[in-house]
Amino acid sequence: MDDETRNLRVMTYNLKHWNDTPPNEWAARRPVAKALIEAEAPDVIGTQEGFYRQLRDMQADLPGYAWLGLGRDGGSHGEFMAVFYRPERLDPIEYDHYWLSDTPDVVGSATWGHGNRRMVTWIRFADLDTSRELYFINTHFDHDVEDARTKAARLVVERLEALDADLPIIMTGDFNANAGEEEAYRLLVTDGPFRDTWEEGESTPQGLASFHGYRGPRDGGRIDWILTRGAARATRSEIITYSEGGQFPSDHFPVVADIDI
Repeated sequence: MDDETRNLRVMTYNLKHWNDTPPNEWAARRPVAKALIEAEAPDVIGTQEGFYRQLRDMQADLPGYAWLGLGRDGGSHGEFMAVFYRPERLDPIEYDHYWLSDTPDVVGSATWGHGNRRMVTWIRFADLDTSRELYFINTHFDHDVEDARTKAARLVVERLEALDADLPIIMTGDFNANAGEEEAYRLLVTDGPFRDTWEEGESTPQGLASFHGYRGPRDGGRIDWILTRGAARATRSEIITYSEGGQFPSDHFPVVADIDI
């Protein structure tokens, strides 16, 4: 099997939640998001902020993908940490969710002073191209309270103990913290179990912010990360600045990594 076949293309993407306020309403952003994802052709996408109606739109626009997720307020309510994947490459064996709080198994719980409920969706996949298995973890840390982000990182590391230690892990998320500059990054990467794919392979463009607020490319920190643990190594990472006619599909740029499993 050649390297191109073995590589798994991973995307992390804060979609920006559904809204109907011009000029960046979902109706205007939707076709641009479709074109972007089709152009990059990721095998799996960890999304953040998507509402149920928005995710259904994406499913209709991207028939080559399936998705799993749960609203952070339970059922179809609130924002999702939905994971889109290509069934021809990945087969979900099991999946679950937990909330970033002192009561992680309580739906919609938030106990660290943060106003928004934050959560994790994880999936154990069989990689149909390599006959191997891997875990995929997707999350969205709090944007406002640093202590909540620190505690979220500790909880994520703690919850790894319940997973099969022999399987590689890929973790995606909007961590709302500049890579390398906050305690959450230290706990997860610098002194933690994960590697930052941006630091492993060829990465472009350097110094570009992954959050741009519809202003387009600008210098700044990278708050959207793709992390790995175990036998999963990135060969390339890129921040994708795609737009059409000045319309960006989100206020975040997606980050893509090619990962050798």
